[in-house]
Amino acid sequence: MSAPYIGIRAAPETERSVAGAFTGSAQNLGTPLTQNPIMAIFDNQSTVSVAVGFSGVSNWKTFSAGEALILDMRANHGQAQTFTFDLGTQFTVTATGGTGSFRLSILYAR
Repeated sequence: MSAPYIGIRAAPETERSVAGAFTGSAQNLGTPLTQNPIMAIFDNQSTVSVAVGFSGVSNWKTFSAGEALILDMRANHGQAQTFTFDLGTQFTVTATGGTGSFRLSILYAR
């Protein structure tokens, strides 16, 4: 007989996206966070560079066309084992023109 699983389980949150053509102004990337992410996948599936911002920072990272980032927020060791974004964090994207979309996929612990 196997022992019950006592670790955390990952669950997906709804994917957030903004489709081009982009306006040149900051646009909300979906809705604010309702769960604390343990993993976030930022994926620029557009034909232009896209600047991502959050929490009052308008340009946290610029993603070239086709670039993606997997941010593993549980890969830390030591004091910051539960590094994550705050609930209510609103991500924004800024770009001009282009086609395609910018997407954010999140996994959280339950």
